[in-house]
Amino acid sequence: MDFLSELYNIYDRENIFTDEPMNIHTTFRAGGPAKYLVKPALTSHIIDTIRLCRKYDVPYTVVGNGSNILVSDKGYDGLVILISDELGRVEVNGKRITAGAGAMLSKVANAALKASLKGMEFAAGIPGTVGGACVMNAGAYGGEIKDVIVSAKAVDRDGNILDFTVDEMELSYRHSIFADNEYIIVEAVFELEEGDVAEISSIMKELAAKRREKQPLEYPSAGSTFKRPTGYFAGALIEEAGLKGRGVGGARVSEKHAGFVINYDNATAADILDTINLVKEEVAKKSSVMLECEIKFLGMF
Repeated sequence: MDFLSELYNIYDRENIFTDEPMNIHTTFRAGGPAKYLVKPALTSHIIDTIRLCRKYDVPYTVVGNGSNILVSDKGYDGLVILISDELGRVEVNGKRITAGAGAMLSKVANAALKASLKGMEFAAGIPGTVGGACVMNAGAYGGEIKDVIVSAKAVDRDGNILDFTVDEMELSYRHSIFADNEYIIVEAVFELEEGDVAEISSIMKELAAKRREKQPLEYPSAGSTFKRPTGYFAGALIEEAGLKGRGVGGARVSEKHAGFVINYDNATAADILDTINLVKEEVAKKSSVMLECEIKFLGMF
């Protein structure tokens, strides 16, 4: 048997893809195909896939909603484990919400709203999954995952299931123990506070309006392209360097929010990367600050 044949022993046929275009699985809407892509519906699928990749020395990576990655135009010569809504169960029990890694943060926030639980409002507009949010300690408008998460389950690179308390996750700005060790989140538990449905709904609507006003939601992007430098705001530095509207090929620095590099007009991944590098070079010249990318890169650039 070969690698692909053994994949069919793990997954139903409809959950295995070859030469799968990654531009349909990323919010940048750019990049080439993955050699293999699978959609696990069970934690055991993830474990079996990792062990199979090790057996055949096939590189693999994990993708959720693809809201934080740029895939090379050459694609990815390995296997993508797509953590999607098949692993997106959300259950409310008292003040706690248990969510599968594939659940969108908006789904969790809406479940909290329906249960009159407050604390998750900040996450309603973040276009990511629970798994990705935990890995990056996602945050917005003063809230972060570390403020609401209490525990999580993850799979390590040997296929073992590990349990973490919030103190063991080492959560800080865009950082976690999961990112450091390439653990795959499979489930997270959040603990919220009792609140008023109308008040929670009002806050969510207010934050959604702020996003529409300040962010270029009409264009494909990966959200904030750069991490916040200590003592500065990336968007302000980029604007001060006169970079709004500038770019390479079909990629641009957003006119609405300079912290966003957008796919303005059928940009390639190379266009986006060249624009990112242009921004980094110009900001370094102007402000002597070296910007660090918040997004991850997949494949050969």
